[in-house]
Amino acid sequence: MPTAPKYRRILLKVSGEALMGNGSFGVDIDVIDRIARDVKEAHGAGSEICMVVGGGNIFRGLAGSAKGIDRSTADYMGMLATVMNALALQAGLERVGLASRVQSAIAMNNVCEPYVRRRAIRHMEKGRVVIFGAGTGNPFFTTDTAAALRAAEMGCDALLKGTQVDGVYSADPKKDSAAIRYDSLSYHEVLAKNLQVMDAAAISLSRENRIPILVFSLGDPGGLAKVLRGEGRATIIEEK
Repeated sequence: MPTAPKYRRILLKVSGEALMGNGSFGVDIDVIDRIARDVKEAHGAGSEICMVVGGGNIFRGLAGSAKGIDRSTADYMGMLATVMNALALQAGLERVGLASRVQSAIAMNNVCEPYVRRRAIRHMEKGRVVIFGAGTGNPFFTTDTAAALRAAEMGCDALLKGTQVDGVYSADPKKDSAAIRYDSLSYHEVLAKNLQVMDAAAISLSRENRIPILVFSLGDPGGLAKVLRGEGRATIIEEK
């Protein structure tokens, strides 16, 4: 008999860069479909799932600001990029037969639903995956902070961050062979060691709401369901 998931309701944070695959821009449909299959497997095991996606594969606000675009304007452009990614993920989920809804913090009713907390919860209760786009709807806040905020609002039992490596390291393991991998960390250790897992606001929000953060590799097929069963390889960040 399959092992039941440890977490009833989760938020999965996916970076925009993760959607590029081996490309340098945009989305790789094969990657979208693989993520969709992983989400379907985890959903089928019994977890209610919502998602937040970044937009760095299309436009990053900080980069635009550095090139002379007003910071608020650049951040809004980045938010629009996240909605594009959310729609791509929705299409992938629909291709594998999983009902989903995109909700945007910036109203664009012809494209997707506006963010409404109670409606999002109801969607998940009915078995739909909800993808949150446009971050928090405010400039100067990252999609990491949006993920922590939505996880708290949705009453999630855990926040899972899918990355390109299998957990949190003391340095980038792709650049530093001596980097140390952590099996577990406290919120305070993440901030004190400046590990750059998520920004300080996201870590603080998660700590205040007692939401554990699990960092795992999106590149491992079926990895999401394994982590939810407590069998996968991940770093867990929680109060010790």
